[in-house]
Amino acid sequence: MLVAAAICPCPPLLVPEVAAGAAPELDRARAACADALGVLAAARPDLLVVIGPAERGGPDPHPEGTPGSFRGFGVEVDVRLGGAKDVEPGRELPPSLAVAAWLLERTGWSDAPIEGLGVGEPLEADRCVETGREIAARAERVALLVMGDGSACRTLKAPGYLDERAAPFDAEVARALGTADVPALKALDAELAYELKSSGRAPWQVLAGAAEDADLAGALLYEDAPYGVGYVVATWS
Repeated sequence: MLVAAAICPCPPLLVPEVAAGAAPELDRARAACADALGVLAAARPDLLVVIGPAERGGPDPHPEGTPGSFRGFGVEVDVRLGGAKDVEPGRELPPSLAVAAWLLERTGWSDAPIEGLGVGEPLEADRCVETGREIAARAERVALLVMGDGSACRTLKAPGYLDERAAPFDAEVARALGTADVPALKALDAELAYELKSSGRAPWQVLAGAAEDADLAGALLYEDAPYGVGYVVATWS
């Protein structure tokens, strides 16, 4: 059963070495993510599943020990999902799960075994919800770290340029995540999320499936749109 969840954004810019001189702009987001992971640890889970957007639809599992890297962003920073274990050679975390691994390493996570799961934009809402149900049934006490960004269309300089639908979309996402509104997350418009370049829709709907019978309360820790991209940090417990 799901006992806690942390929702965090997944831009590689959260890693200071990647952000370089712009790193201080996301200091508040990093601090909020650390607080959110503290809520996961306090829940004493038997299993932590990290869910994040990936290029393929998935669900694409990544076992504990899978390595990741930010070398593609020009910095020699390597991470690993949890402790070192034998994994399939050549397998690597998608960027969203690499950011999650960096957050977990930064906070010294050692509270439960970890697994990763990549879910992509093509994964339909019903399949996302069913995946969440399956994850919640995996152990008596399951925690989720859910990675994903809101729209990328909040300003003229945003990756997706300015779209007047972006701010209302992000506001509803922040409200739903901050209040643990499961029906609202299930009802997110996949086509609109795609048009607004939101990477979080599928992971958030996996969370909705996992939380159906959990009766968790939400708390919004951070909401902003630096670089024109909507970022939210929230906890469910």
